[in-house]
Amino acid sequence: MRFDELDLEDAVLDGLDAMNFRETTLVQELTIPVILEGKDIIACAQTGTGKTAAYVLPLINELSRGEHPDNAVNAIIMAPTRELAQQIDQQIEGFSYFIPVSAVAVYGGTDGITWEQQKRGLEKGADIVIATPGRLLSHIKLGTVDLSKVSYFVLDEADRMLDMGFSDDIMQIYKQLPEYCQVIMFSATMPPKIRKLAKTILKNPEEIKIAISKPPETIMQTAYICYEPQKINILKDLFSKQRPQRVIIFSSSKIKVKELTATLKRMKFNVADMHSDLEQAKREEVMKDFKNGHIDILVATDVVAQGIDINDIKLVINFDIPHDPEDYVHRIGRTARGTGGEGLAITFVSPDEQAQFKRIEDFLEKTIYKIPVVPELGETPLYEPEKYNRQKKKRTSTGTKKQ
Repeated sequence: MRFDELDLEDAVLDGLDAMNFRETTLVQELTIPVILEGKDIIACAQTGTGKTAAYVLPLINELSRGEHPDNAVNAIIMAPTRELAQQIDQQIEGFSYFIPVSAVAVYGGTDGITWEQQKRGLEKGADIVIATPGRLLSHIKLGTVDLSKVSYFVLDEADRMLDMGFSDDIMQIYKQLPEYCQVIMFSATMPPKIRKLAKTILKNPEEIKIAISKPPETIMQTAYICYEPQKINILKDLFSKQRPQRVIIFSSSKIKVKELTATLKRMKFNVADMHSDLEQAKREEVMKDFKNGHIDILVATDVVAQGIDINDIKLVINFDIPHDPEDYVHRIGRTARGTGGEGLAITFVSPDEQAQFKRIEDFLEKTIYKIPVVPELGETPLYEPEKYNRQKKKRTSTGTKKQ
Protein backbone atom coordinates (compact mmCIF):
# COMPACT_ATOMS: atom_id res chain seq x y z
CA MET A 1 0.00 0.00 0.00
CA ARG A 2 1.12 3.57 -0.69
CA PHE A 3 1.11 6.17 2.09
CA ASP A 4 -1.06 8.48 -0.03
CA GLU A 5 -3.80 5.82 0.10
CA LEU A 6 -4.05 6.34 3.86
CA ASP A 7 -6.13 9.08 5.46
CA LEU A 8 -3.12 11.30 6.19
CA GLU A 9 -2.91 15.10 6.03
CA ASP A 10 -1.12 16.68 3.05
CA ALA A 11 1.62 18.12 5.31
CA VAL A 12 2.36 14.61 6.66
CA LEU A 13 2.50 13.19 3.10
CA ASP A 14 4.86 16.05 2.11
CA GLY A 15 7.19 15.05 4.96
CA LEU A 16 7.08 11.40 3.85
CA ASP A 17 7.75 12.42 0.26
CA ALA A 18 10.76 14.50 1.32
CA MET A 19 12.15 11.44 3.13
CA ASN A 20 11.46 9.18 0.13
CA PHE A 21 8.86 7.13 1.99
CA ARG A 22 6.38 5.85 -0.60
CA GLU A 23 5.22 2.33 0.29
CA THR A 24 4.03 1.20 3.73
CA THR A 25 5.44 -1.85 5.48
CA LEU A 26 2.93 -4.50 6.56
CA VAL A 27 2.79 -3.29 10.16
CA GLN A 28 2.18 0.30 8.99
CA GLU A 29 -0.57 -0.79 6.59
CA LEU A 30 -2.36 -2.75 9.33
CA THR A 31 -1.95 -0.37 12.29
CA ILE A 32 -2.10 3.22 10.95
CA PRO A 33 -5.81 3.09 9.94
CA VAL A 34 -6.75 1.58 13.35
CA ILE A 35 -4.82 4.26 15.26
CA LEU A 36 -6.36 7.01 13.10
CA GLU A 37 -9.82 5.66 14.05
CA GLY A 38 -8.93 6.36 17.69
CA LYS A 39 -9.01 2.73 18.82
CA ASP A 40 -6.70 1.22 21.44
CA ILE A 41 -4.33 -1.28 19.85
CA ILE A 42 -1.83 -3.98 20.75
CA ALA A 43 0.55 -4.89 17.93
CA CYS A 44 3.15 -7.64 17.94
CA ALA A 45 5.96 -6.63 15.61
CA GLN A 46 9.73 -7.04 15.62
CA THR A 47 12.32 -4.28 15.46
CA GLY A 48 13.08 -3.48 11.82
CA THR A 49 9.48 -3.78 10.59
CA GLY A 50 8.84 -0.02 10.52
CA LYS A 51 6.86 0.00 13.77
CA THR A 52 8.09 3.45 14.91
CA ALA A 53 6.53 5.14 11.86
CA ALA A 54 3.42 3.00 12.41
CA TYR A 55 2.53 4.99 15.53
CA VAL A 56 4.46 8.25 14.97
CA LEU A 57 2.71 9.09 11.69
CA PRO A 58 -0.87 8.88 13.00
CA LEU A 59 0.17 10.81 16.12
CA ILE A 60 1.67 13.77 14.26
CA ASN A 61 -1.21 13.55 11.76
CA GLU A 62 -3.80 14.05 14.50
CA LEU A 63 -1.75 16.70 16.30
CA SER A 64 -1.32 18.64 13.03
CA ARG A 65 -5.08 19.24 12.83
CA GLY A 66 -4.83 21.91 15.54
CA GLU A 67 -7.60 20.36 17.65
CA HIS A 68 -5.44 19.67 20.73
CA PRO A 69 -4.63 22.18 23.49
CA ASP A 70 -1.62 24.48 23.04
CA ASN A 71 1.19 24.44 25.60
CA ALA A 72 0.17 21.01 26.89
CA VAL A 73 1.63 17.53 26.63
CA ASN A 74 -0.65 15.77 24.15
CA ALA A 75 1.20 12.49 23.57
CA ILE A 76 3.53 10.28 25.62
CA ILE A 77 5.76 7.68 23.97
CA MET A 78 7.42 5.30 26.44
CA ALA A 79 10.67 3.58 25.45
CA PRO A 80 12.85 1.16 27.46
CA THR A 81 16.22 2.84 26.77
CA ARG A 82 17.63 6.26 26.07
CA GLU A 83 18.98 4.99 22.71
CA LEU A 84 15.51 4.07 21.50
CA ALA A 85 14.07 7.36 22.87
CA GLN A 86 16.69 9.27 20.85
CA GLN A 87 15.91 7.27 17.69
CA ILE A 88 12.17 7.94 18.03
CA ASP A 89 12.87 11.66 18.60
CA GLN A 90 14.93 11.78 15.40
CA GLN A 91 12.17 10.06 13.40
CA ILE A 92 9.57 12.53 14.71
CA GLU A 93 11.85 15.40 13.71
CA GLY A 94 12.04 14.01 10.16
CA PHE A 95 8.36 13.19 9.72
CA SER A 96 7.13 16.51 11.20
CA TYR A 97 9.39 18.70 9.02
CA PHE A 98 6.38 20.51 7.50
CA ILE A 99 4.24 20.39 10.65
CA PRO A 100 4.41 22.64 13.74
CA VAL A 101 4.59 19.72 16.18
CA SER A 102 7.05 19.96 19.09
CA ALA A 103 8.76 17.01 20.77
CA VAL A 104 11.17 16.46 23.65
CA ALA A 105 13.09 13.32 24.60
CA VAL A 106 13.39 12.70 28.35
CA TYR A 107 15.85 10.09 29.64
CA GLY A 108 18.44 9.49 32.34
CA GLY A 109 22.21 9.25 32.29
CA THR A 110 22.65 12.94 31.44
CA ASP A 111 24.20 16.03 33.02
CA GLY A 112 22.47 18.91 34.80
CA ILE A 113 22.25 21.03 31.65
CA THR A 114 20.37 18.31 29.75
CA TRP A 115 18.06 17.79 32.75
CA GLU A 116 17.17 21.51 32.70
CA GLN A 117 16.54 21.40 28.92
CA GLN A 118 14.24 18.41 29.36
CA LYS A 119 12.50 20.12 32.28
CA ARG A 120 11.86 23.29 30.23
CA GLY A 121 10.47 21.24 27.35
CA LEU A 122 8.05 19.50 29.70
CA GLU A 123 6.96 22.66 31.51
CA LYS A 124 6.25 24.44 28.22
CA GLY A 125 4.10 21.51 27.13
CA ALA A 126 5.81 19.83 24.19
CA ASP A 127 3.20 18.12 21.97
CA ILE A 128 5.02 14.78 22.16
CA VAL A 129 7.16 13.55 25.05
CA ILE A 130 9.39 10.54 24.33
CA ALA A 131 10.57 9.16 27.66
CA THR A 132 12.08 6.29 29.58
CA PRO A 133 9.76 5.28 32.46
CA GLY A 134 12.09 6.08 35.37
CA ARG A 135 12.99 9.56 34.17
CA LEU A 136 9.39 10.54 33.36
CA LEU A 137 8.30 9.34 36.81
CA SER A 138 11.00 11.54 38.38
CA HIS A 139 9.54 14.58 36.60
CA ILE A 140 6.01 13.62 37.67
CA LYS A 141 7.11 13.41 41.32
CA LEU A 142 8.86 16.79 41.06
CA GLY A 143 5.75 18.35 39.51
CA THR A 144 7.56 19.46 36.33
CA VAL A 145 5.12 17.74 33.96
CA ASP A 146 1.31 17.71 33.69
CA LEU A 147 -0.22 14.66 32.00
CA SER A 148 -3.88 15.60 32.53
CA LYS A 149 -4.44 16.49 28.84
CA VAL A 150 -2.57 13.60 27.20
CA SER A 151 -4.59 12.14 24.30
CA TYR A 152 -2.16 9.40 23.21
CA PHE A 153 -0.10 6.98 25.31
CA VAL A 154 2.31 4.74 23.38
CA LEU A 155 4.32 1.85 24.84
CA ASP A 156 7.12 0.85 22.45
CA GLU A 157 8.94 -2.46 23.06
CA ALA A 158 6.56 -3.12 25.96
CA ASP A 159 7.95 -6.63 26.58
CA ARG A 160 11.43 -5.23 26.99
CA MET A 161 10.23 -2.59 29.47
CA LEU A 162 8.62 -5.30 31.60
CA ASP A 163 11.79 -7.41 31.41
CA MET A 164 13.72 -4.41 32.71
CA GLY A 165 11.42 -4.11 35.72
CA PHE A 166 9.42 -1.03 34.65
CA SER A 167 5.96 -2.52 35.25
CA ASP A 168 5.21 -0.47 38.40
CA ASP A 169 6.58 2.73 36.82
CA ILE A 170 4.35 2.27 33.76
CA MET A 171 1.26 1.79 35.93
CA GLN A 172 2.09 4.88 38.02
CA ILE A 173 2.41 6.94 34.82
CA TYR A 174 -0.77 5.41 33.35
CA LYS A 175 -2.76 6.48 36.43
CA GLN A 176 -1.85 10.12 35.69
CA LEU A 177 -3.59 10.01 32.28
CA PRO A 178 -7.17 11.08 31.54
CA GLU A 179 -9.79 8.39 30.85
CA TYR A 180 -10.22 9.38 27.21
CA CYS A 181 -6.53 8.76 26.42
CA GLN A 182 -5.94 6.36 23.48
CA VAL A 183 -3.43 3.62 24.40
CA ILE A 184 -1.15 2.06 21.79
CA MET A 185 1.10 -0.91 22.64
CA PHE A 186 3.87 -2.40 20.50
CA SER A 187 5.71 -5.53 21.61
CA ALA A 188 8.12 -7.87 19.84
CA THR A 189 6.74 -10.87 21.75
CA MET A 190 3.43 -11.61 23.43
CA PRO A 191 4.16 -13.48 26.71
CA PRO A 192 1.50 -13.75 29.46
CA LYS A 193 2.79 -10.67 31.34
CA ILE A 194 2.23 -8.51 28.23
CA ARG A 195 -1.30 -9.86 27.80
CA LYS A 196 -1.96 -9.09 31.48
CA LEU A 197 -0.72 -5.50 31.08
CA ALA A 198 -2.79 -5.09 27.89
CA LYS A 199 -5.92 -6.29 29.69
CA THR A 200 -5.27 -3.75 32.46
CA ILE A 201 -4.67 -0.61 30.39
CA LEU A 202 -6.35 -1.16 26.99
CA LYS A 203 -10.05 -0.58 26.22
CA ASN A 204 -11.57 -2.99 23.65
CA PRO A 205 -8.29 -3.10 21.72
CA GLU A 206 -7.64 -4.25 18.18
CA GLU A 207 -4.92 -6.93 18.17
CA ILE A 208 -2.51 -7.10 15.26
CA LYS A 209 0.19 -9.74 15.01
CA ILE A 210 2.88 -9.69 12.35
CA ALA A 211 4.36 -13.16 11.92
CA ILE A 212 7.74 -13.56 13.57
CA SER A 213 10.29 -14.05 10.84
CA LYS A 214 12.43 -17.18 11.00
CA PRO A 215 16.22 -16.89 11.38
CA PRO A 216 18.24 -16.84 8.14
CA GLU A 217 19.33 -20.28 6.92
CA THR A 218 22.90 -18.94 6.90
CA ILE A 219 22.95 -19.07 10.72
CA MET A 220 24.29 -22.49 11.70
CA GLN A 221 22.12 -23.62 14.61
CA THR A 222 23.46 -26.33 16.93
CA ALA A 223 22.82 -27.66 20.44
CA TYR A 224 24.40 -29.65 23.25
CA ILE A 225 22.08 -32.03 25.12
CA CYS A 226 23.56 -32.09 28.62
CA TYR A 227 22.95 -31.95 32.35
CA GLU A 228 22.80 -28.48 33.96
CA PRO A 229 26.17 -28.82 35.82
CA GLN A 230 27.90 -29.79 32.53
CA LYS A 231 27.10 -26.48 30.84
CA ILE A 232 30.00 -24.49 32.30
CA ASN A 233 32.48 -27.28 31.43
CA ILE A 234 31.23 -27.43 27.84
CA LEU A 235 31.71 -23.67 27.67
CA LYS A 236 35.22 -23.97 29.05
CA ASP A 237 36.01 -26.76 26.53
CA LEU A 238 34.68 -24.65 23.64
CA PHE A 239 36.79 -21.65 24.60
CA SER A 240 39.92 -23.76 25.18
CA LYS A 241 39.95 -24.73 21.48
CA GLN A 242 39.76 -21.17 20.18
CA ARG A 243 40.05 -17.85 22.01
CA PRO A 244 36.55 -16.36 22.21
CA GLN A 245 35.98 -13.10 20.33
CA ARG A 246 32.74 -11.24 19.63
CA VAL A 247 30.68 -13.76 21.64
CA ILE A 248 27.32 -13.14 23.31
CA ILE A 249 26.09 -15.61 25.94
CA PHE A 250 22.40 -15.30 26.80
CA SER A 251 20.78 -16.35 30.05
CA SER A 252 17.18 -15.82 31.13
CA SER A 253 17.81 -14.39 34.60
CA LYS A 254 19.90 -11.55 36.03
CA ILE A 255 21.19 -13.81 38.81
CA LYS A 256 22.49 -16.40 36.33
CA VAL A 257 24.09 -13.69 34.21
CA LYS A 258 25.97 -12.32 37.23
CA GLU A 259 27.05 -15.79 38.41
CA LEU A 260 28.19 -16.86 34.94
CA THR A 261 30.16 -13.64 34.44
CA ALA A 262 31.91 -14.12 37.79
CA THR A 263 32.77 -17.75 36.90
CA LEU A 264 34.20 -16.78 33.49
CA LYS A 265 36.25 -13.98 35.10
CA ARG A 266 37.75 -16.52 37.50
CA MET A 267 38.70 -18.55 34.41
CA LYS A 268 40.59 -15.43 33.19
CA PHE A 269 38.27 -14.70 30.25
CA ASN A 270 37.77 -11.10 29.12
CA VAL A 271 34.07 -10.84 29.97
CA ALA A 272 31.40 -8.33 31.05
CA ASP A 273 27.71 -8.63 31.92
CA MET A 274 24.67 -6.70 30.70
CA HIS A 275 21.31 -6.66 32.50
CA SER A 276 18.67 -4.25 33.78
CA ASP A 277 20.33 -3.77 37.21
CA LEU A 278 23.14 -1.80 35.56
CA GLU A 279 22.89 1.98 35.47
CA GLN A 280 22.40 3.51 32.01
CA ALA A 281 25.92 4.99 31.94
CA LYS A 282 27.45 1.60 32.81
CA ARG A 283 25.40 -0.18 30.12
CA GLU A 284 26.62 2.31 27.53
CA GLU A 285 30.23 1.84 28.69
CA VAL A 286 29.96 -1.97 28.43
CA MET A 287 28.37 -1.79 24.95
CA LYS A 288 31.05 0.62 23.77
CA ASP A 289 33.84 -1.66 25.05
CA PHE A 290 32.22 -4.68 23.42
CA LYS A 291 31.80 -2.85 20.09
CA ASN A 292 35.43 -1.73 20.20
CA GLY A 293 36.71 -5.25 20.92
CA HIS A 294 37.93 -4.44 24.45
CA ILE A 295 35.57 -7.14 25.75
CA ASP A 296 35.53 -10.60 24.12
CA ILE A 297 32.43 -12.09 25.79
CA LEU A 298 29.20 -10.33 26.70
CA VAL A 299 26.89 -12.24 29.08
CA ALA A 300 23.39 -10.82 28.83
CA THR A 301 19.70 -11.21 29.59
CA ASP A 302 17.03 -10.98 26.88
CA VAL A 303 16.84 -7.24 27.58
CA VAL A 304 19.88 -6.98 25.28
CA ALA A 305 18.61 -9.42 22.64
CA GLN A 306 16.11 -6.98 21.18
CA GLY A 307 18.17 -3.83 21.50
CA ILE A 308 21.71 -4.77 20.57
CA ASP A 309 22.83 -3.57 17.15
CA ILE A 310 26.43 -4.70 16.68
CA ASN A 311 27.89 -6.14 13.51
CA ASP A 312 30.30 -9.07 13.25
CA ILE A 313 29.06 -11.08 16.25
CA LYS A 314 30.76 -14.42 15.59
CA LEU A 315 28.91 -16.62 18.06
CA VAL A 316 25.73 -16.57 20.15
CA ILE A 317 25.40 -19.10 22.98
CA ASN A 318 22.10 -19.79 24.74
CA PHE A 319 23.32 -20.86 28.17
CA ASP A 320 19.72 -21.67 28.95
CA ILE A 321 16.55 -21.84 26.89
CA PRO A 322 14.60 -18.60 26.37
CA HIS A 323 10.96 -18.48 27.51
CA ASP A 324 9.50 -18.16 24.01
CA PRO A 325 10.55 -19.36 20.53
CA GLU A 326 10.37 -15.69 19.43
CA ASP A 327 13.02 -14.82 22.03
CA TYR A 328 15.23 -17.56 20.58
CA VAL A 329 14.90 -15.93 17.14
CA HIS A 330 15.83 -12.52 18.61
CA ARG A 331 18.84 -13.96 20.41
CA ILE A 332 20.43 -15.88 17.55
CA GLY A 333 19.63 -13.08 15.10
CA ARG A 334 22.37 -11.02 16.76
CA THR A 335 24.97 -13.15 14.95
CA ALA A 336 23.73 -12.52 11.41
CA ARG A 337 24.32 -8.77 11.21
CA GLY A 338 26.92 -7.30 8.90
CA THR A 339 28.45 -10.70 8.16
CA GLY A 340 26.52 -11.55 5.04
CA GLY A 341 23.93 -13.24 7.24
CA GLU A 342 26.37 -15.92 8.40
CA GLY A 343 26.77 -16.87 12.04
CA LEU A 344 26.89 -19.65 14.60
CA ALA A 345 24.37 -20.26 17.39
CA ILE A 346 24.85 -22.89 20.11
CA THR A 347 22.20 -23.79 22.68
CA PHE A 348 22.75 -25.77 25.90
CA VAL A 349 19.74 -27.96 26.70
CA SER A 350 19.32 -29.55 30.14
CA PRO A 351 16.68 -32.28 30.76
CA ASP A 352 14.20 -29.76 32.23
CA GLU A 353 14.60 -27.59 29.12
CA GLN A 354 14.11 -30.30 26.49
CA ALA A 355 10.37 -29.68 26.07
CA GLN A 356 10.99 -25.94 25.58
CA PHE A 357 13.71 -26.69 23.05
CA LYS A 358 11.35 -29.01 21.15
CA ARG A 359 8.87 -26.12 20.98
CA ILE A 360 11.59 -24.03 19.34
CA GLU A 361 12.31 -26.79 16.80
CA ASP A 362 8.58 -27.09 16.05
CA PHE A 363 8.32 -23.32 15.63
CA LEU A 364 11.29 -23.30 13.24
CA GLU A 365 9.98 -26.44 11.49
CA LYS A 366 13.45 -27.94 11.58
CA THR A 367 15.58 -30.31 13.63
CA ILE A 368 18.58 -28.55 15.14
CA TYR A 369 21.84 -30.52 14.97
CA LYS A 370 22.91 -31.94 18.35
CA ILE A 371 26.70 -31.83 18.89
CA PRO A 372 28.04 -34.80 20.88
CA VAL A 373 29.56 -33.78 24.23
CA VAL A 374 33.20 -34.87 24.57
CA PRO A 375 33.45 -38.12 26.66
CA GLU A 376 35.76 -36.45 29.20
CA LEU A 377 32.81 -34.38 30.44
CA GLY A 378 30.79 -37.46 31.42
CA GLU A 379 27.62 -39.16 30.27
CA THR A 380 24.81 -37.03 28.90
CA PRO A 381 21.04 -37.49 28.80
CA LEU A 382 19.25 -38.69 25.68
CA TYR A 383 17.11 -36.16 23.82
CA GLU A 384 13.65 -37.29 24.96
CA PRO A 385 11.56 -34.13 25.33
CA GLU A 386 8.24 -35.94 25.84
CA LYS A 387 9.65 -38.09 28.66
CA TYR A 388 11.26 -35.17 30.51
CA ASN A 389 8.15 -33.05 30.00
CA ARG A 390 6.01 -35.74 31.68
CA GLN A 391 8.48 -35.99 34.58
CA LYS A 392 8.50 -32.21 35.00
CA LYS A 393 4.70 -32.01 35.01
CA LYS A 394 4.54 -34.83 37.55
CA ARG A 395 7.01 -33.02 39.85
CA THR A 396 5.09 -29.75 39.52
CA SER A 397 1.76 -31.39 40.24
CA THR A 398 3.17 -33.28 43.26
CA GLY A 399 4.72 -30.06 44.58
CA THR A 400 1.39 -28.26 44.21
CA LYS A 401 -0.47 -30.93 46.17
CA LYS A 402 1.99 -30.73 49.06
CA GLN A 403 1.51 -26.99 49.50
